[in-house]
Amino acid sequence: MKIVVLDGYALNPGDLSWEGIEKLGDCTVYNRTLPELTVERAKNADAVTTNKVVFDRKLISELPKLKYIGVLATGFNVVDVVAAKEAGIVVTNIPTYSTDSVAQMVFSHILNFAQNVSVHANSVSRGDWIKSIDFSYWKTPQIELVGKTMGIIGFGQIGQAVAKIGLAFGMKIIFNNRSKKETDLDANQVELNELLSESDFISINCPLTNENSGFINKNTIEKMKSTAFLVNTGRGLLINEQDLADALNSEKIAGAGLDVLSLEPATENNPLPKAKNCFITPHIAWATIEARARLMNIATQNIKAFLDGNPQNVVS
Repeated sequence: MKIVVLDGYALNPGDLSWEGIEKLGDCTVYNRTLPELTVERAKNADAVTTNKVVFDRKLISELPKLKYIGVLATGFNVVDVVAAKEAGIVVTNIPTYSTDSVAQMVFSHILNFAQNVSVHANSVSRGDWIKSIDFSYWKTPQIELVGKTMGIIGFGQIGQAVAKIGLAFGMKIIFNNRSKKETDLDANQVELNELLSESDFISINCPLTNENSGFINKNTIEKMKSTAFLVNTGRGLLINEQDLADALNSEKIAGAGLDVLSLEPATENNPLPKAKNCFITPHIAWATIEARARLMNIATQNIKAFLDGNPQNVVS
C-alpha cells in the first residue's frame, strides 16, 4: 500500500508524528504540493491525504491507481466526490475533531472585544502605568458579558459548544438554524432577522452552502446593533467582505473578529485587514495541538478502516 501525504505541514509542522500512518504502508510525506506537482507525486499512490490540494475531475482521471482520498479536515469541498465515486475511489473526512477548539477561538475574539487584554498589557509594558497619576486606567471600554445576548448562526456541534460557554458567562443565548433544532440548553431558536437585531455578539458557525454565500452583507448588517460585535469561525465566503469593511469603517457595527477569509492566505486587496476594529487570526481555530492530535488519530484510523475493508467517515 503506497500512501502519499500531499500537504502535511498544516496538520503536523513537526510537533506530531506520522508514525501511525507510516505503519500502514509505504508512506511519503510532503509538507506542501503545488498543483503542477500533484500528478507526479500521486501517480503511483494507492491512497493520498489532502488538506487543501484540490482533486477535481480532471486530476482524478489522471490517477488510475488511486483507491482512497483522505481529507485532513471536516470540509471536503476540495474533492469532486461525484467524480471520485465514479472512479471507485473512497473519500473520507475528519468529523468533530475541533469542536472545542473552535468554540474556544470564538470566545478568544469575544473576550478581546470585552476587555482588550493585549492593549492594556502593552500599555503597561510601555510604562504608561508607571506614569499614571491614577491607580487604574483603561484604553477601551470594559464590557461585562453577563446579561449580554449572544446570537449563534448554525447550531450544530460547534454552535452548541459556543452556547455552553456563553451560558457559563451568564449570557442570553439565541440561535438560528436552517432546520428546527431541539436542544436541552437554555437557548431559543429565532428567525435570522430577530437574531441580527437583538444580539450584542453574533457568532457564525454554519456551513457554507450555495444559498447562504455572502449572507452577511450590507442589508443584514443594517439590522444589527451599532454596538454589536461579529465573530466568524465558519467560512470566509459567508461574508461580503467589502460590505463588512464599509460597516466597520463607518461604525455601523462595533467590531469583527474573523478566523477565516474568502481567500486564504489573505490577499493584498482584501479590505478587512485594514478595517477599523477588525481582528483577524490566520485560520487557526482548528489548530490547537490537542485538536490536531485528534485529527491525526482519526486520519490514521480512517486509512486503517479502509485497508480492513470497512471504511469509516465516508463522504463519497
